[in-house]
Amino acid sequence: MQKVATTSTNIRIIHASDFIRATPEGMLNLELSKKLLIELASATTSLVDYEIILDTRKTVVGMSVLDLWYLASELSNFSKVFSRKTAVLCPVESFDRAEFFALCAQNRGFPVRAFNNYEDAIDWLTASGK
Repeated sequence: MQKVATTSTNIRIIHASDFIRATPEGMLNLELSKKLLIELASATTSLVDYEIILDTRKTVVGMSVLDLWYLASELSNFSKVFSRKTAVLCPVESFDRAEFFALCAQNRGFPVRAFNNYEDAIDWLTASGK
């Protein structure tokens, strides 16, 4: 995890590779990823005063729409960590999937948006409002 400080906003970068794991076939290992997400969320409970960038740009795991929905639903178990803004940073070719994940999280009340540009993500995180 990297820490990026701005004048009025504290931002933490979480790399998806810290908790996303694949099967030998390259698909999401949902149970292991869920376990690692729980460990990561437990280690970051002190981040309640931070905005988060979830950087998925180097993640090469195949995820179904159901996997994305399930991971978004898991955010409810970590509401303290994800109660502030979360920007999902992804490559251009994965934007539709990241946007779907963000929509699923938004439907659960979490301020999540997808971006394929780091600067746009920072601009949104540091702007007032959601």
